[in-house]
Amino acid sequence: MARPLSFSFAFCVLALFVESSVLAKEKKPNVVLVLVDDLGWADLACYGSSLYETPHLDRLAREGMRFTDAYAACAVCSPTRAAVMTGLYPGRIGITDWIRARFQGGKIPAPGAKVPEYVGGKNRKLLCPRNPLWLEHEEVTLAEALKPAGYVSAHVGKWHLGPDDWYPKKQGFDFNYGGCDFGQPPSFFDPYSNKRLDGIPTLPPRKKGEYLSDREADESVQFIEKHREKPFFLFLANYAVHTPIQAKADVTAKYAEKIKKSDGGLLQKNAKYAAMVESVDDAVGRVLETLDRLDLSKSTLVIFTSDNGGLLGPTNNKPLRSGKGNPYEGGIRVPLIVRWPGIVPAGKVSKVPVTSVDYFPTVLSAAKVERPKGIEIDGVDLMPLLRAGEGKSIAGRDELFWHFPHYRGRIMPYSILRKGDWKLLRRYEGNRVELYNLADDLGETKDLAKKLPDKVAELEKALDAWIARTGSREPKANPDFVAPKRRR
Repeated sequence: MARPLSFSFAFCVLALFVESSVLAKEKKPNVVLVLVDDLGWADLACYGSSLYETPHLDRLAREGMRFTDAYAACAVCSPTRAAVMTGLYPGRIGITDWIRARFQGGKIPAPGAKVPEYVGGKNRKLLCPRNPLWLEHEEVTLAEALKPAGYVSAHVGKWHLGPDDWYPKKQGFDFNYGGCDFGQPPSFFDPYSNKRLDGIPTLPPRKKGEYLSDREADESVQFIEKHREKPFFLFLANYAVHTPIQAKADVTAKYAEKIKKSDGGLLQKNAKYAAMVESVDDAVGRVLETLDRLDLSKSTLVIFTSDNGGLLGPTNNKPLRSGKGNPYEGGIRVPLIVRWPGIVPAGKVSKVPVTSVDYFPTVLSAAKVERPKGIEIDGVDLMPLLRAGEGKSIAGRDELFWHFPHYRGRIMPYSILRKGDWKLLRRYEGNRVELYNLADDLGETKDLAKKLPDKVAELEKALDAWIARTGSREPKANPDFVAPKRRR
Protein backbone atom coordinates (compact mmCIF):
# COMPACT_ATOMS: atom_id res chain seq x y z
CA MET A 1 0.00 0.00 0.00
CA ALA A 2 1.38 3.39 -1.00
CA ARG A 3 2.26 5.68 1.82
CA PRO A 4 0.11 8.86 1.77
CA LEU A 5 1.90 12.15 1.17
CA SER A 6 2.59 14.17 4.27
CA PHE A 7 0.81 17.51 4.46
CA SER A 8 4.04 19.46 4.21
CA PHE A 9 5.26 17.52 1.19
CA ALA A 10 1.91 17.79 -0.58
CA PHE A 11 1.83 21.52 0.13
CA CYS A 12 5.28 21.90 -1.42
CA VAL A 13 4.23 20.01 -4.54
CA LEU A 14 1.11 22.17 -4.85
CA ALA A 15 3.13 25.33 -4.31
CA LEU A 16 5.60 24.33 -7.01
CA PHE A 17 2.74 23.60 -9.39
CA VAL A 18 1.11 26.96 -8.73
CA GLU A 19 4.43 28.78 -9.04
CA SER A 20 5.15 27.06 -12.37
CA SER A 21 1.69 27.95 -13.64
CA VAL A 22 2.12 31.59 -12.65
CA LEU A 23 5.54 31.78 -14.29
CA ALA A 24 4.17 30.16 -17.44
CA LYS A 25 1.44 32.79 -17.60
CA GLU A 26 3.64 35.70 -16.49
CA LYS A 27 4.02 38.24 -19.26
CA LYS A 28 7.58 38.95 -20.28
CA PRO A 29 8.73 42.57 -20.10
CA ASN A 30 8.17 44.83 -23.06
CA VAL A 31 11.20 46.47 -24.63
CA VAL A 32 11.37 49.97 -26.13
CA LEU A 33 14.75 50.74 -27.67
CA VAL A 34 15.12 54.31 -28.93
CA LEU A 35 18.10 54.97 -31.21
CA VAL A 36 18.29 58.61 -32.29
CA ASP A 37 20.31 59.53 -35.38
CA ASP A 38 23.33 61.80 -34.77
CA LEU A 39 22.28 62.96 -31.29
CA GLY A 40 25.34 64.32 -29.50
CA TRP A 41 26.44 63.54 -25.95
CA ALA A 42 25.69 67.12 -24.81
CA ASP A 43 22.38 67.44 -26.68
CA LEU A 44 20.01 66.92 -23.72
CA ALA A 45 19.29 69.22 -20.81
CA CYS A 46 20.07 66.38 -18.39
CA TYR A 47 23.50 66.14 -20.04
CA GLY A 48 24.19 69.83 -19.58
CA SER A 49 22.68 71.65 -22.56
CA SER A 50 21.50 75.18 -21.76
CA LEU A 51 19.67 75.57 -25.07
CA TYR A 52 17.87 72.33 -25.85
CA GLU A 53 14.66 71.63 -23.91
CA THR A 54 14.12 67.92 -23.28
CA PRO A 55 11.64 67.54 -20.38
CA HIS A 56 10.54 64.01 -21.28
CA LEU A 57 14.06 62.66 -21.55
CA ASP A 58 15.03 64.51 -18.39
CA ARG A 59 12.12 62.72 -16.69
CA LEU A 60 13.38 59.40 -18.08
CA ALA A 61 16.78 60.12 -16.51
CA ARG A 62 15.18 60.96 -13.15
CA GLU A 63 13.25 57.70 -13.23
CA GLY A 64 16.12 55.53 -14.43
CA MET A 65 19.87 55.40 -14.83
CA ARG A 66 21.88 57.91 -16.88
CA PHE A 67 25.31 56.91 -18.19
CA THR A 68 28.15 59.42 -18.54
CA ASP A 69 30.54 57.06 -20.37
CA ALA A 70 28.29 55.36 -22.91
CA TYR A 71 29.55 54.87 -26.45
CA ALA A 72 28.29 54.16 -29.92
CA ALA A 73 30.06 51.22 -31.55
CA CYS A 74 31.16 53.52 -34.38
CA ALA A 75 31.40 57.23 -35.13
CA VAL A 76 28.99 56.76 -38.08
CA CYS A 77 25.57 55.17 -38.25
CA SER A 78 25.30 51.80 -40.05
CA PRO A 79 28.02 50.00 -38.06
CA THR A 80 26.42 51.07 -34.79
CA ARG A 81 22.99 49.96 -35.98
CA ALA A 82 24.39 46.56 -36.93
CA ALA A 83 26.03 46.32 -33.51
CA VAL A 84 22.79 47.17 -31.71
CA MET A 85 20.90 44.56 -33.71
CA THR A 86 23.43 41.73 -33.22
CA GLY A 87 25.53 42.39 -30.10
CA LEU A 88 28.64 42.11 -32.29
CA TYR A 89 31.38 44.62 -32.91
CA PRO A 90 31.26 46.20 -36.39
CA GLY A 91 34.73 44.79 -37.10
CA ARG A 92 33.49 41.25 -36.52
CA ILE A 93 30.40 41.76 -38.71
CA GLY A 94 32.39 43.54 -41.43
CA ILE A 95 30.11 46.60 -41.58
CA THR A 96 32.60 49.30 -40.61
CA ASP A 97 31.30 52.31 -42.55
CA TRP A 98 27.88 53.75 -43.36
CA ILE A 99 26.08 51.78 -46.07
CA ARG A 100 25.48 53.47 -49.42
CA ALA A 101 21.85 53.52 -50.47
CA ARG A 102 21.09 52.69 -54.08
CA PHE A 103 20.60 56.34 -54.95
CA GLN A 104 24.08 57.01 -53.55
CA GLY A 105 25.78 54.40 -55.69
CA GLY A 106 25.13 51.35 -53.54
CA LYS A 107 24.51 49.14 -56.54
CA ILE A 108 23.75 45.51 -55.75
CA PRO A 109 26.27 43.25 -57.56
CA ALA A 110 24.94 40.88 -60.20
CA PRO A 111 24.72 37.22 -59.16
CA GLY A 112 28.14 35.62 -59.40
CA ALA A 113 29.92 38.92 -59.93
CA LYS A 114 33.37 39.21 -58.37
CA VAL A 115 33.47 41.98 -55.81
CA PRO A 116 36.90 43.33 -54.80
CA GLU A 117 37.75 42.88 -51.13
CA TYR A 118 39.72 46.12 -51.03
CA VAL A 119 39.09 49.46 -52.72
CA GLY A 120 40.99 52.71 -53.13
CA GLY A 121 42.23 55.25 -55.63
CA LYS A 122 45.79 56.07 -56.63
CA ASN A 123 45.68 59.19 -54.45
CA ARG A 124 45.49 57.13 -51.24
CA LYS A 125 48.41 55.39 -49.57
CA LEU A 126 46.19 52.60 -48.30
CA LEU A 127 43.62 50.25 -49.78
CA CYS A 128 40.59 49.88 -47.51
CA PRO A 129 38.24 46.94 -46.93
CA ARG A 130 35.15 47.16 -49.08
CA ASN A 131 32.10 47.94 -46.95
CA PRO A 132 29.05 45.65 -47.42
CA LEU A 133 25.72 46.94 -48.70
CA TRP A 134 23.62 45.05 -46.16
CA LEU A 135 23.48 43.15 -42.89
CA GLU A 136 23.67 39.46 -43.81
CA HIS A 137 20.63 37.30 -43.10
CA GLU A 138 22.90 34.85 -41.28
CA GLU A 139 23.36 37.40 -38.49
CA VAL A 140 20.79 36.96 -35.72
CA THR A 141 19.01 40.24 -34.99
CA LEU A 142 17.44 41.21 -31.70
CA ALA A 143 13.99 40.86 -33.25
CA GLU A 144 14.82 37.33 -34.40
CA ALA A 145 16.22 36.37 -31.01
CA LEU A 146 13.07 37.58 -29.20
CA LYS A 147 10.55 36.03 -31.60
CA PRO A 148 10.65 32.44 -30.19
CA ALA A 149 9.72 33.90 -26.79
CA GLY A 150 6.48 35.28 -28.21
CA TYR A 151 7.52 38.87 -28.85
CA VAL A 152 5.84 40.93 -31.53
CA SER A 153 8.21 43.55 -32.95
CA ALA A 154 8.08 46.80 -34.88
CA HIS A 155 10.77 48.93 -36.47
CA VAL A 156 9.92 52.62 -36.74
CA GLY A 157 12.18 55.13 -38.50
CA LYS A 158 15.67 54.73 -39.93
CA TRP A 159 17.04 51.28 -40.79
CA HIS A 160 20.06 51.83 -43.08
CA LEU A 161 21.17 48.20 -43.04
CA GLY A 162 20.45 47.25 -46.63
CA PRO A 163 17.95 47.45 -49.51
CA ASP A 164 14.62 45.63 -50.06
CA ASP A 165 15.68 42.05 -49.36
CA TRP A 166 17.34 43.20 -46.14
CA TYR A 167 14.61 45.52 -44.83
CA PRO A 168 13.44 45.03 -41.21
CA LYS A 169 10.68 42.53 -42.08
CA LYS A 170 13.34 40.35 -43.71
CA GLN A 171 15.39 40.57 -40.51
CA GLY A 172 12.85 39.40 -37.97
CA PHE A 173 10.55 42.40 -37.45
CA ASP A 174 6.80 41.92 -37.81
CA PHE A 175 6.16 45.53 -38.78
CA ASN A 176 8.20 48.22 -40.52
CA TYR A 177 7.27 51.89 -40.62
CA GLY A 178 9.89 53.89 -42.50
CA GLY A 179 12.88 51.54 -42.53
CA CYS A 180 14.69 51.34 -45.87
CA ASP A 181 18.19 51.82 -47.28
CA PHE A 182 18.10 55.60 -46.77
CA GLY A 183 20.57 57.08 -44.32
CA GLN A 184 18.48 60.25 -44.07
CA PRO A 185 14.99 61.28 -45.12
CA PRO A 186 14.53 63.23 -48.35
CA SER A 187 12.54 65.69 -46.23
CA PHE A 188 11.21 65.82 -42.68
CA PHE A 189 7.79 66.95 -43.90
CA ASP A 190 5.11 64.76 -45.46
CA PRO A 191 5.23 63.59 -48.28
CA TYR A 192 8.94 63.28 -47.33
CA SER A 193 10.15 64.04 -50.86
CA ASN A 194 12.79 66.19 -52.50
CA LYS A 195 13.90 66.89 -56.07
CA ARG A 196 15.80 63.60 -56.19
CA LEU A 197 13.67 61.19 -54.17
CA ASP A 198 9.92 60.63 -54.14
CA GLY A 199 9.29 59.92 -50.48
CA ILE A 200 10.28 57.13 -48.09
CA PRO A 201 9.43 53.75 -49.71
CA THR A 202 8.04 52.14 -46.55
CA LEU A 203 6.17 55.14 -45.13
CA PRO A 204 3.27 56.21 -47.37
CA PRO A 205 2.31 59.90 -47.09
CA ARG A 206 -0.87 60.57 -45.13
CA LYS A 207 -1.04 64.24 -44.14
CA LYS A 208 0.80 66.93 -46.07
CA GLY A 209 3.19 68.89 -43.88
CA GLU A 210 3.17 66.38 -41.01
CA TYR A 211 6.56 66.34 -39.28
CA LEU A 212 8.41 63.02 -39.49
CA SER A 213 9.16 62.74 -35.75
CA ASP A 214 5.43 63.16 -35.05
CA ARG A 215 4.62 60.42 -37.57
CA GLU A 216 7.19 58.11 -35.97
CA ALA A 217 5.64 58.77 -32.57
CA ASP A 218 2.16 58.07 -33.90
CA GLU A 219 3.17 54.75 -35.47
CA SER A 220 4.90 53.79 -32.21
CA VAL A 221 1.85 54.63 -30.11
CA GLN A 222 -0.50 52.70 -32.40
CA PHE A 223 1.79 49.68 -32.29
CA ILE A 224 1.86 49.69 -28.49
CA GLU A 225 -1.91 50.10 -28.26
CA LYS A 226 -2.60 47.23 -30.67
CA HIS A 227 -0.14 44.80 -29.08
CA ARG A 228 -0.28 45.66 -25.40
CA GLU A 229 -1.55 42.17 -24.49
CA LYS A 230 1.62 40.52 -25.84
CA PRO A 231 5.24 41.15 -24.97
CA PHE A 232 6.40 43.66 -27.59
CA PHE A 233 9.69 45.00 -28.88
CA LEU A 234 9.54 48.53 -30.27
CA PHE A 235 12.66 49.77 -32.05
CA LEU A 236 12.10 53.51 -32.45
CA ALA A 237 14.98 54.71 -34.62
CA ASN A 238 14.26 58.40 -35.16
CA TYR A 239 15.49 59.86 -38.46
CA ALA A 240 16.08 63.11 -36.58
CA VAL A 241 18.40 64.78 -35.78
CA HIS A 242 20.23 63.88 -39.00
CA THR A 243 20.41 66.26 -41.93
CA PRO A 244 18.60 67.86 -43.65
CA ILE A 245 18.29 70.28 -40.75
CA GLN A 246 14.56 70.96 -40.99
CA ALA A 247 12.20 71.75 -38.13
CA LYS A 248 8.78 73.11 -37.26
CA ALA A 249 8.65 76.87 -37.85
CA ASP A 250 7.03 77.79 -34.52
CA VAL A 251 9.44 75.71 -32.45
CA THR A 252 12.39 77.11 -34.42
CA ALA A 253 11.18 80.64 -33.72
CA LYS A 254 11.08 79.89 -29.99
CA TYR A 255 14.72 78.82 -29.99
CA ALA A 256 15.78 81.70 -32.23
CA GLU A 257 14.40 84.07 -29.60
CA LYS A 258 16.09 82.14 -26.83
CA ILE A 259 19.44 82.34 -28.63
CA LYS A 260 18.94 86.06 -29.26
CA LYS A 261 18.23 86.74 -25.59
CA SER A 262 21.31 84.79 -24.49
CA ASP A 263 23.52 87.46 -26.07
CA GLY A 264 26.02 84.86 -27.28
CA GLY A 265 26.26 83.04 -23.97
CA LEU A 266 25.11 79.64 -25.24
CA LEU A 267 27.39 76.81 -26.36
CA GLN A 268 24.86 75.53 -28.91
CA LYS A 269 23.34 78.12 -31.23
CA ASN A 270 21.36 76.45 -34.02
CA ALA A 271 17.62 77.13 -33.60
CA LYS A 272 16.47 74.58 -36.20
CA TYR A 273 18.59 71.83 -34.70
CA ALA A 274 17.29 72.71 -31.23
CA ALA A 275 13.74 72.40 -32.55
CA MET A 276 14.60 68.96 -34.00
CA VAL A 277 15.89 67.83 -30.61
CA GLU A 278 12.64 68.99 -29.02
CA SER A 279 10.63 67.03 -31.58
CA VAL A 280 12.58 63.87 -30.70
CA ASP A 281 11.88 64.57 -27.03
CA ASP A 282 8.18 64.99 -27.83
CA ALA A 283 8.16 61.65 -29.67
CA VAL A 284 9.68 59.86 -26.68
CA GLY A 285 7.24 61.70 -24.44
CA ARG A 286 4.29 60.32 -26.39
CA VAL A 287 5.63 56.79 -26.02
CA LEU A 288 6.13 57.27 -22.26
CA GLU A 289 2.64 58.73 -21.88
CA THR A 290 1.19 55.74 -23.72
CA LEU A 291 3.00 53.30 -21.45
CA ASP A 292 1.65 55.22 -18.44
CA ARG A 293 -1.91 55.35 -19.79
CA LEU A 294 -1.97 51.62 -20.53
CA ASP A 295 -0.36 50.76 -17.18
CA LEU A 296 2.68 49.28 -18.96
CA SER A 297 5.49 51.44 -17.57
CA LYS A 298 6.46 49.02 -14.79
CA SER A 299 6.60 46.12 -17.22
CA THR A 300 8.64 47.91 -19.89
CA LEU A 301 12.39 48.26 -20.24
CA VAL A 302 13.21 51.54 -22.01
CA ILE A 303 16.66 52.18 -23.49
CA PHE A 304 17.43 55.57 -25.04
CA THR A 305 20.67 56.32 -26.89
CA SER A 306 22.26 57.57 -30.15
CA ASP A 307 24.07 55.93 -33.06
CA ASN A 308 27.09 58.27 -33.00
CA GLY A 309 28.25 61.64 -31.75
CA GLY A 310 26.74 64.95 -32.80
CA LEU A 311 27.49 66.49 -36.19
CA LEU A 312 29.70 69.55 -35.84
CA GLY A 313 28.04 72.65 -37.22
CA PRO A 314 24.44 71.91 -36.30
CA THR A 315 25.52 71.16 -32.71
CA ASN A 316 28.49 71.48 -30.36
CA ASN A 317 29.79 68.54 -28.32
CA LYS A 318 32.01 70.42 -25.87
CA PRO A 319 33.61 69.60 -23.52
CA LEU A 320 34.21 66.62 -25.80
CA ARG A 321 36.57 66.99 -28.74
CA SER A 322 35.30 66.93 -32.34
CA GLY A 323 32.16 65.19 -33.59
CA LYS A 324 30.52 62.63 -35.85
CA GLY A 325 32.90 60.50 -37.93
CA ASN A 326 35.94 61.38 -35.86
CA PRO A 327 37.78 59.10 -33.42
CA TYR A 328 37.69 61.58 -30.55
CA GLU A 329 35.10 61.46 -27.77
CA GLY A 330 32.76 63.86 -29.54
CA GLY A 331 32.42 61.32 -32.36
CA ILE A 332 31.74 58.21 -30.30
CA ARG A 333 30.47 59.15 -26.81
CA VAL A 334 26.66 59.34 -26.67
CA PRO A 335 23.82 59.79 -24.19
CA LEU A 336 22.35 56.62 -22.67
CA ILE A 337 19.38 56.42 -20.33
CA VAL A 338 17.82 53.16 -19.12
CA ARG A 339 14.54 52.95 -17.24
CA TRP A 340 12.65 49.98 -15.80
CA PRO A 341 10.61 50.98 -12.74
CA GLY A 342 11.06 48.62 -9.84
CA ILE A 343 14.07 46.96 -11.43
CA VAL A 344 16.45 49.82 -12.23
CA PRO A 345 16.78 52.24 -9.28
CA ALA A 346 15.65 55.77 -10.13
CA GLY A 347 17.90 58.80 -10.35
CA LYS A 348 21.18 56.94 -10.63
CA VAL A 349 24.19 58.11 -12.65
CA SER A 350 26.77 55.57 -13.82
CA LYS A 351 30.32 56.27 -14.97
CA VAL A 352 30.89 52.70 -16.11
CA PRO A 353 31.92 52.55 -19.81
CA VAL A 354 29.35 50.68 -21.91
CA THR A 355 28.72 50.45 -25.65
CA SER A 356 26.19 49.54 -28.36
CA VAL A 357 27.05 45.84 -28.41
CA ASP A 358 25.79 45.55 -24.81
CA TYR A 359 22.10 46.16 -25.58
CA PHE A 360 21.55 42.81 -27.34
CA PRO A 361 22.59 40.61 -24.38
CA THR A 362 21.01 43.01 -21.89
CA VAL A 363 17.59 42.83 -23.55
CA LEU A 364 17.75 39.05 -23.81
CA SER A 365 18.71 38.84 -20.15
CA ALA A 366 15.85 41.13 -19.12
CA ALA A 367 13.43 39.02 -21.16
CA LYS A 368 14.91 35.75 -19.84
CA VAL A 369 15.56 34.62 -23.41
CA GLU A 370 18.50 32.37 -24.23
CA ARG A 371 21.27 33.77 -26.40
CA PRO A 372 21.53 32.34 -29.92
CA LYS A 373 23.66 29.21 -29.88
CA GLY A 374 26.95 29.06 -31.76
CA ILE A 375 27.48 32.84 -31.73
CA GLU A 376 30.15 34.63 -29.72
CA ILE A 377 28.41 37.79 -28.53
CA ASP A 378 30.80 40.71 -27.97
CA GLY A 379 28.50 42.65 -25.66
CA VAL A 380 27.97 42.06 -21.96
CA ASP A 381 24.76 41.82 -19.97
CA LEU A 382 24.22 45.13 -18.17
CA MET A 383 21.37 43.88 -16.01
CA PRO A 384 23.51 43.24 -12.89
CA LEU A 385 24.82 46.80 -13.12
CA LEU A 386 21.35 48.19 -13.79
CA ARG A 387 19.75 46.29 -10.93
CA ALA A 388 22.45 47.35 -8.48
CA GLY A 389 22.20 50.96 -9.53
CA GLU A 390 25.90 51.43 -8.99
CA GLY A 391 29.28 50.00 -9.83
CA LYS A 392 32.76 51.06 -10.89
CA SER A 393 33.31 48.47 -13.61
CA ILE A 394 31.85 45.43 -15.34
CA ALA A 395 33.18 42.09 -14.18
CA GLY A 396 35.31 40.44 -16.84
CA ARG A 397 35.61 43.46 -19.11
CA ASP A 398 37.78 46.53 -18.96
CA GLU A 399 38.32 47.19 -22.68
CA LEU A 400 36.20 48.72 -25.44
CA PHE A 401 37.13 48.80 -29.14
CA TRP A 402 36.37 50.72 -32.33
CA HIS A 403 37.48 49.97 -35.87
CA PHE A 404 37.08 52.31 -38.84
CA PRO A 405 39.43 51.16 -41.65
CA HIS A 406 38.27 53.80 -44.16
CA TYR A 407 39.04 57.25 -45.52
CA ARG A 408 36.28 59.82 -45.20
CA GLY A 409 37.33 63.29 -46.28
CA ARG A 410 40.16 64.29 -43.98
CA ILE A 411 39.51 61.35 -41.68
CA MET A 412 42.09 58.58 -42.05
CA PRO A 413 41.56 54.88 -41.21
CA TYR A 414 41.78 54.28 -37.47
CA SER A 415 41.20 51.88 -34.59
CA ILE A 416 40.65 52.73 -30.93
CA LEU A 417 41.02 50.99 -27.61
CA ARG A 418 39.72 52.31 -24.31
CA LYS A 419 41.04 50.47 -21.26
CA GLY A 420 40.11 51.97 -17.93
CA ASP A 421 40.74 55.69 -18.31
CA TRP A 422 43.31 55.17 -21.06
CA LYS A 423 42.43 55.69 -24.70
CA LEU A 424 44.72 54.65 -27.54
CA LEU A 425 44.06 55.92 -31.05
CA ARG A 426 45.87 54.27 -33.96
CA ARG A 427 45.92 55.90 -37.38
CA TYR A 428 46.86 53.40 -40.05
CA GLU A 429 48.41 55.84 -42.50
CA GLY A 430 51.90 56.33 -41.13
CA ASN A 431 51.12 53.99 -38.20
CA ARG A 432 50.73 56.95 -35.87
CA VAL A 433 49.31 56.59 -32.37
CA GLU A 434 47.85 58.97 -29.83
CA LEU A 435 47.35 58.31 -26.12
CA TYR A 436 44.99 60.12 -23.74
CA ASN A 437 43.94 59.78 -20.13
CA LEU A 438 40.23 60.55 -20.13
CA ALA A 439 40.01 60.97 -16.36
CA ASP A 440 42.46 63.86 -16.46
CA ASP A 441 41.82 65.10 -19.99
CA LEU A 442 38.24 64.59 -21.18
CA GLY A 443 38.80 67.04 -24.05
CA GLU A 444 41.77 65.00 -25.36
CA THR A 445 44.12 67.96 -25.52
CA LYS A 446 47.29 66.23 -24.22
CA ASP A 447 48.72 63.42 -26.34
CA LEU A 448 50.85 61.29 -23.99
CA ALA A 449 52.09 58.77 -26.56
CA LYS A 450 55.69 60.00 -26.63
CA LYS A 451 55.89 60.34 -22.85
CA LEU A 452 54.53 56.86 -22.11
CA PRO A 453 55.89 54.40 -24.71
CA ASP A 454 55.41 51.40 -22.43
CA LYS A 455 51.71 52.15 -21.98
CA VAL A 456 51.39 52.58 -25.76
CA ALA A 457 53.05 49.20 -26.34
CA GLU A 458 50.76 47.52 -23.80
CA LEU A 459 47.60 48.95 -25.35
CA GLU A 460 48.72 48.29 -28.93
CA LYS A 461 49.27 44.65 -28.03
CA ALA A 462 45.73 44.43 -26.66
CA LEU A 463 44.35 46.16 -29.76
CA ASP A 464 46.20 43.77 -32.09
CA ALA A 465 44.87 40.79 -30.13
CA TRP A 466 41.29 42.06 -30.46
CA ILE A 467 41.67 42.68 -34.21
CA ALA A 468 42.94 39.12 -34.68
CA ARG A 469 40.26 37.64 -32.42
CA THR A 470 37.37 39.32 -34.22
CA GLY A 471 38.78 38.99 -37.73
CA SER A 472 38.50 42.75 -38.25
CA ARG A 473 39.94 43.68 -41.64
CA GLU A 474 42.71 46.27 -41.67
CA PRO A 475 43.81 48.58 -44.49
CA LYS A 476 46.86 47.56 -46.50
CA ALA A 477 49.47 49.33 -48.60
CA ASN A 478 48.30 50.55 -52.00
CA PRO A 479 50.81 49.38 -54.64
CA ASP A 480 49.40 51.88 -57.15
CA PHE A 481 49.70 54.92 -54.90
CA VAL A 482 51.00 58.00 -56.71
CA ALA A 483 52.19 60.81 -54.48
CA PRO A 484 50.77 64.21 -55.48
CA LYS A 485 53.23 66.59 -57.08
CA ARG A 486 54.28 69.44 -54.86
CA ARG A 487 53.59 72.92 -56.10
CA ARG A 488 56.67 75.11 -56.48
